[in-house]
Amino acid sequence: MAAVAPVSPPQKSTTVRTPAAPRLLRAAFAIGSWVVPEATVRRASRLFGTPMASSRSRALAAEAGDARVGEVMSEGHAVATYTWGDPATQPYVLFSHGWSSFGLRCRPWIAPLREAGYAVVAFDHPAHGRNEGGRAILPSFAAALAAVARPHGAPAALVAHSMGGAAALLALSAGLRAGHVVLVAPAADLRAAGGRFGRMIGLAPPLVARMFEGFERQIGLPVDSFAAQHHAPRMAAPALVVHDLEDDDVPWEEGERYARLWPGARLLSTTGLGHHRIAGDATVIDAALRFLRGEAVGERVVSSPNLPFGFE
Repeated sequence: MAAVAPVSPPQKSTTVRTPAAPRLLRAAFAIGSWVVPEATVRRASRLFGTPMASSRSRALAAEAGDARVGEVMSEGHAVATYTWGDPATQPYVLFSHGWSSFGLRCRPWIAPLREAGYAVVAFDHPAHGRNEGGRAILPSFAAALAAVARPHGAPAALVAHSMGGAAALLALSAGLRAGHVVLVAPAADLRAAGGRFGRMIGLAPPLVARMFEGFERQIGLPVDSFAAQHHAPRMAAPALVVHDLEDDDVPWEEGERYARLWPGARLLSTTGLGHHRIAGDATVIDAALRFLRGEAVGERVVSSPNLPFGFE
């Protein structure tokens, strides 16, 4: 069972460890950064925006069980959905999974939520899971989330993990309503994620910046406009942020940023769960259910103008 830690800055380096990339891949990007920078940026962009192939294989292998499998359309593409219970007659919980994951990863939550009287709706984000493959970008995540919610109305709760948390924030900022929000290891800064990606594959920092310039031309918006500090202060729904102090994929500090800037939000810090186990951990699910019942879970984080992003 994971330990629940008091909310305080972790006594560790803020440099997040990243999974080791194959040595040949790192060598190719390191050499390409100097010899053929334009081609290397294009290759890095494709890699950064393409989910791991295992997302599809794991989604297809996962048992849907008693879920009703359907689809909705988002931006002209079919998005696979999974429904338990009846969102038309029961309060429902909407799940938003993370990068290179899939909707059925929410299975550990289903029985506890159904026993608590909730219907549940999950889905595969664009280019993920059972959906058509290809590339995906954060705005398409947010659009899919809104499209899945639309037929059912506002969810009683929105539960989102990792990049799905960043998508949830953008969807809420664009008008999606939710009674409560639970963010599990949420990503707060796409540019920081790109920096970690660059370090993992050996891409020179100036080329990471050029990669994002290409994204900005594609979407017509500055990448920095997606950062949590520009949206969290405008949120109204009660929020619980759960983040592990030993998260090596998305640093704890990004979850703390959400909790500090989201009015009234609370932060629950864990230890020993990392970035992936936390999404299905029984103690986290129990904490979320207590939060949905109106209990005070976690701790308030007091904002200060002397901290990064201040009171914004």
